[in-house]
Amino acid sequence: MAFIVVESCIKCKLTDCVEVCPVDCFYEGPNMLVINPDECIDCALCEPECPVDAIYSEDELPEDQLPFIELNAELCMEWPNITEQKDPPEDADEWREVKSKIKYLEK
Repeated sequence: MAFIVVESCIKCKLTDCVEVCPVDCFYEGPNMLVINPDECIDCALCEPECPVDAIYSEDELPEDQLPFIELNAELCMEWPNITEQKDPPEDADEWREVKSKIKYLEK
């Protein structure tokens, strides 16, 4: 079972999770992070680090976030690996509470 980055990461792209990942399985897109499910060792270190609750265990994924299983698997093959924490986007705080952000996902 892998961990999955979900919709609440879009436009926030906080990288606290990246710092604690022992296997460097995070990948960075223009406005979101994803996890490579084949590299994730299900250690759960990243989940509590996310300030916007954007990381779930695959078996605890909310029903409306199920498409993110496929999106994480797909996008980690296209986006570069990220291994160090970065500053968040300048407007990240404005996006923290916004729901239904899938339309803002930049691939």
